[in-house]
Amino acid sequence: NPFTNITPMTINKSQITAVILAGGKGRRLGGQDKGLVEYQGKRLIQHVLDKIKPQVNNVLINANRNQDTYNEFGYPVITDDLHDFQGPLAGFLTAMRASNTDYIVALPCDGPDLPDDLVARLIDETKNDKDRIVVAHDGERLQPVHALIPVSLLASLEDFLESGDRKIDRWYAKNNMVLADFSDKPEVFFNINTEEQRQADNDNG
Repeated sequence: NPFTNITPMTINKSQITAVILAGGKGRRLGGQDKGLVEYQGKRLIQHVLDKIKPQVNNVLINANRNQDTYNEFGYPVITDDLHDFQGPLAGFLTAMRASNTDYIVALPCDGPDLPDDLVARLIDETKNDKDRIVVAHDGERLQPVHALIPVSLLASLEDFLESGDRKIDRWYAKNNMVLADFSDKPEVFFNINTEEQRQADNDNG
């Protein structure tokens, strides 16, 4: 095969759609829609948008309620194809179907301190293997909703969800998953889970 020695092009940001997962129930925040909660002067999702926009060309917001409010941020809003708040994999599925890029990068809506080089570091760990899922690791634990996912795995995800499973780590384990080491900056994965955290950080900020 004359093509075997050609090094594949590295992934560039035009091949990636960021999907901000704002589709949960916000149970630990008293049922509030987390992405719309005020934090240090702006809504949580605005912090994420501001950090991710320079890193990718395409952004989707995955929301299962308050879609009109999310539309005001100026990006396409997609609602889970699976009903009844079925978790982040449902958001992945919907984003993979809706995007016209080769990859999605998943992000939570309640992580305001996203690193400026998140996407670059995830891309780096693909090592030009187009089917790798790259998941951030903070040095102690996996950060499963900070991940670069090839849209080529859509059929795998559909089969997994059709089987009734919803566990994100189990789907990752069925595929070629590698870790991106963020142990040098674990604080970037801080997220707002409780009203007390939000108030404390608003007071500090």
